[in-house]
Amino acid sequence: MILQILVPVAVGIVAVIIFVVGDRLRPESWRQDEEEAPGTLVVDLINTLFMAVAAFVVVICWQQYDNAHNHTIAESKALIDVYWTAHSLPEPEHQQIQKLVHDYTEQVVTVEWPEMDNEGRMSQSTQDTLDTLRDNVMAIQSTDDNVTDLRASAIAALEAVSQARHDRSMDADLGMPGFLYTALWFTTILLLFTAVLSGVAVSKRSLLMTALLGIVVGAAIVAIYGLDRPFSGGNIVPKDAFTSALSRFQHIT
Repeated sequence: MILQILVPVAVGIVAVIIFVVGDRLRPESWRQDEEEAPGTLVVDLINTLFMAVAAFVVVICWQQYDNAHNHTIAESKALIDVYWTAHSLPEPEHQQIQKLVHDYTEQVVTVEWPEMDNEGRMSQSTQDTLDTLRDNVMAIQSTDDNVTDLRASAIAALEAVSQARHDRSMDADLGMPGFLYTALWFTTILLLFTAVLSGVAVSKRSLLMTALLGIVVGAAIVAIYGLDRPFSGGNIVPKDAFTSALSRFQHIT
């Protein structure tokens, strides 16, 4: 929360400093009292460039976030399929498989989610639980055709779980390309110079408007950085798909 406040304020202060220092350094010919500045075309171009870059970055970040959320939904659905399939297996496989599915799902919520947020990586202990679950399903042997079919269904569902988990692992390590952030900060700096380039005189009103501009731009940058990584930062993909699966397990049992 402190970062979300400090960055916009800091950018606002920087904008004011640039405005005041630039006013002292710019030639007299740049100063004018008319309502429209002589550099209107350049200023408009800078504004358009900044908005285009910011919009492009936000769209990409939001698409990554949406894909990551869809992967968690696919994984939770596959876990429910495994749990439901195990419900029809004979003992002791019935309880063993269901317990491992429940343990894995619970570890994703309680262990892996914080680790993805803090460390930006998946939990090895949670992966070990999934591997144990797969080994137990693969070890099922029976001459009963019904049990054989259930085993095949469980294996297919586990493949879907593994694939969705792999996608989630890629999402956790996914970030915005560096060149886009370079373009964002470059256009931000240009935007902060618009007051100097437009020839606006330093006054209480112009100082206030410049500070507000910096605050708005800083807040936009904070929001963009919060969207950058879907499983860490200020806007984390919710784990509601897995908590819903845990609730579903109770109803199946």
